[in-house]
Amino acid sequence: MRNFPVQGLISMRQLTRHSINFLLFAFLTIVISIPFGAQNAQAQTKVTAFKQAIAEAAARDKDIAAFYRANEYKPIWTGNSGRDRSRRSALLKVLAQAGVHGLPVARYDVAGLKAALKAAKTPRERGALEVKISSVFLQYARDIQTGALIPSRVDSGIVRAIPYRDRVSYLVNFVKSSPAGFLKALPPKSPEYTRLLKEKLRLERLLGKGGWGQQVPGKTLKPGATGNAVVILRNRLMAMGFLKRSSTQTYDANIQKAVQKFQLTHGLSPDGVIGAGTMTEINVGVQARLQSVIVALERERWLNQPLGKRHILVNLTDYSARIVDNGKVTFQTRTVVGAVALDRRSPEFSDVMEHMVINPTWNVPRSIAVKEYLPMFKRNANAAGHLRLINGRGQTVSRANIDFSQYSARNFPFDIKQPPSRRNALGLVKFIFPNKYNIYLHDTPAKNLFTRETRAFSHGCIRLQQPFDFAYALLAKQERNPQAYFKQILDTGRETVVPLDVQIPVHIIYRTAFTNAKGPINFRRDVYGRDGRIWNALAKAGVVLRSVGE
Repeated sequence: MRNFPVQGLISMRQLTRHSINFLLFAFLTIVISIPFGAQNAQAQTKVTAFKQAIAEAAARDKDIAAFYRANEYKPIWTGNSGRDRSRRSALLKVLAQAGVHGLPVARYDVAGLKAALKAAKTPRERGALEVKISSVFLQYARDIQTGALIPSRVDSGIVRAIPYRDRVSYLVNFVKSSPAGFLKALPPKSPEYTRLLKEKLRLERLLGKGGWGQQVPGKTLKPGATGNAVVILRNRLMAMGFLKRSSTQTYDANIQKAVQKFQLTHGLSPDGVIGAGTMTEINVGVQARLQSVIVALERERWLNQPLGKRHILVNLTDYSARIVDNGKVTFQTRTVVGAVALDRRSPEFSDVMEHMVINPTWNVPRSIAVKEYLPMFKRNANAAGHLRLINGRGQTVSRANIDFSQYSARNFPFDIKQPPSRRNALGLVKFIFPNKYNIYLHDTPAKNLFTRETRAFSHGCIRLQQPFDFAYALLAKQERNPQAYFKQILDTGRETVVPLDVQIPVHIIYRTAFTNAKGPINFRRDVYGRDGRIWNALAKAGVVLRSVGE
């Protein structure tokens, strides 16, 4: 046997001990490392499954897909962080209260969301739910900020451009904001919206109590009348808040004053007599009035944008035009609006008034030229002698040698114009906010129509009862003596364009329910039936009337 140095030798016992320790370390290392590797792989698999589920579920919505792609498919609702819990809680809370705003609560399926949040266990289930919640959030955000309906689909006369916000921006800004604060800021902040919400709650409480009581029987009632119908009228006026507590059984002076108040707030002639029109309106129930308020809330959401420090507000159902400065009405006049016939109704939209025309020429719209005047000319070539025929070269032509029978609506080759005069259909001034609907405000020689209770007679444009005063109010911002300036131009008899130094937003609206800063809510007749169609669409979407107890 070969001899080795003693100090270099390891005894068999030592070798066995070292080998055992090494093998044990290696085994423990393998045993310990396997769970950690598996856990990492398992966690990565879960993350991948969650992200994949988001990507698949969001593929049907490009805006949601874009948001989560930019957000690296991280959760904003279904995570375990306090931030995610806060977002979930804030959203579920406002969804449950959506009915307060007259929104279709069923559309958001709050109970279903809560159940899904409890049931979602796997990463794929949570990923799909993440997208579902974002979809509901976006639906609610748009509904409460700019309306639950697309107005042009409800009525072709509502051509208003809705101020929709970018959907991705909702998600981006929500993530950066206080959840409750962001959601609270979504509804319109106008005083009108706030007052309508209060009125909605008041009517819901009245509905819970059974409304305003019996309807008043009969067709008419006059001061001095007595009997059961007067008692019912008295009780109804008290329930509506127009009459103080009374035990009278006679249509006395107090009841007459109460009727006048009712008439004023319902756009009726305030004669204090219950005629057929007043009887119809006074018997309208709480439910119908509540529907009008809910429709008004939706309409206010469609108009959820700055109206302008100075703006012009034309309410078609109220037959009125107002100039509003810093939230206060500084001028108001009666109007005549488009007739009820489908092709003559005034549309609803917003634009900007740029100028007025003093001593305007009336360029007869082609629809009127071929539908109304061409048949007249066929019967009598000299009819409507105040109108001029203009050929394609801009020349006035004589009717003497024209055979109108050869023309139809398709091939009528002339324009028709009426030169400036006091008989001009546009009167002596018109106010222009250029738009594709050819709608403007103007004077009229037909002054008698302004005394009527219902004033839907025009071809669509808005006629003003006090056009000169309206012009003075507009010119006061740019002329030291607006009346003298206006009259100087008027006296020339020549058509003159007067630009407005500061252009003014014009909003043509349609409100059968609207409020004032003080006093009771106002209601108007649904002259074109538009609000009825809006209510039907809201009801179909899931909006329901609620009765609220005290």
